[in-house]
Amino acid sequence: MAKDDILESTVEITVARSADGLVRPVGVDRSALLVVLSGGRIGQRAVVGEAPVVIGRGSGCSLMLQGDSVSRQHARIEWTGAGHVLTDMRSTNGSFVNYERVTRGQLRDGDHIQIGKTLIKYLAGDNPEAAYHENLDRLVRHDALTGALNKAAFEEELRVACGSDGGVSLVLFDLDHFKVVNDDHGHTAGDMVLRGVGALARGMVDDRSRFARVGGEEFAVVVPGASLNGAFELAEGLRRAVARQSFVFDGVQIPVTLSLGVCQRLPGESAAELYERTDRSLYAAKHAGRNCVRAG
Repeated sequence: MAKDDILESTVEITVARSADGLVRPVGVDRSALLVVLSGGRIGQRAVVGEAPVVIGRGSGCSLMLQGDSVSRQHARIEWTGAGHVLTDMRSTNGSFVNYERVTRGQLRDGDHIQIGKTLIKYLAGDNPEAAYHENLDRLVRHDALTGALNKAAFEEELRVACGSDGGVSLVLFDLDHFKVVNDDHGHTAGDMVLRGVGALARGMVDDRSRFARVGGEEFAVVVPGASLNGAFELAEGLRRAVARQSFVFDGVQIPVTLSLGVCQRLPGESAAELYERTDRSLYAAKHAGRNCVRAG
């Protein structure tokens, strides 16, 4: 396969792991870092531990990629004790390392892996590029106040989730009467509340889900593979957690509640259509008296 053919419309992703102590017992320093460097998902980062990383377009994959040239379970990267090894999982179009087709091969610092039209670069953790990519991810994809994904990153995550083979549900929520918090207690208090809600939500969503801030006081959770009931349970858990949380600013208790809307993607429904339908469910929760969840 020619290099020019392989690289058509590529998205570059970086995998970095700690390179020191390769013969020592496995530890936290051997985690991997996945970062998108170009294309629509630039800056996306995923941390991978010692468990194998499965790459493909299936909803159960650790790293989900789009495109007809990507198999549902395309390739696996795993730690062997001496380094990372890539194994092709009998994919239709093959896996390539440095533009050569492989069935199984040891990865070395700087290797380029091709899965369909997605280019993946393998970097050792002590490579200075890894720290750069960490900072790039925070700057490009995350909201500085809450640590959540920003709106642009959320839109891309939702589009990718809606284009995968697995189902996806969406949770939208915002803070009830948040303008009153800012008016009565000041914007510094409002920022404190937003940070607190963000910290609670980040602690409740799993590694596959994507939590984002999509407006001033509006947030979203993309939940791949979740049923409507599963997403509703998450939303109700968020509502309860925030309602019972103590938000205190300058010695004053600030009551905070959420209104939440939940929808599961329908067959053929676009990301925009799913968002609009879930937004209507959010407003149904507001009209129902707030501090509640409504499903569409």
